[in-house]
Amino acid sequence: MNELLQLDVLLVEDNPADAEMTLMTLRLQRLANHIEWLKDGAAALDYLYCRGEYAWRTPIPPRLVLLDLKLPKIDGMEVLREMKSDQHLRQVPVVMLTSSAEERDLVQGYDLGVNSFVTKPVDFDAFSNEVAKLGFYWLLINRLPKP
Repeated sequence: MNELLQLDVLLVEDNPADAEMTLMTLRLQRLANHIEWLKDGAAALDYLYCRGEYAWRTPIPPRLVLLDLKLPKIDGMEVLREMKSDQHLRQVPVVMLTSSAEERDLVQGYDLGVNSFVTKPVDFDAFSNEVAKLGFYWLLINRLPKP
């Protein structure tokens, strides 16, 4: 990937099956050209802040972050907390895409500034449909300020 091109989607998901379905849907629907898949919250923060193995990266924020809640190393709520407290990242839309249906997770996510909270459907077709709708809205319809 050309590092000067803006990343369309940062997918932070530790479940390979969910990640593959998400990647496949976004690509088949032609909703995202550049997608980075990371498997834990620590890697996501390193990527966003251009540190560690991502120190080479130009600090251009993604257009959308699809963030799982329950992640290894650093959980999704902490990633969200750090993003929304940073002046360079707070305007990046974050969609919590998670299997959690807990009300306290929903409330905490919105308290921290999540833009949308979506519970992953179990069925493949329903999951794919939800991802397509999310991608369509956040990548094609929603307007963002220029980075």
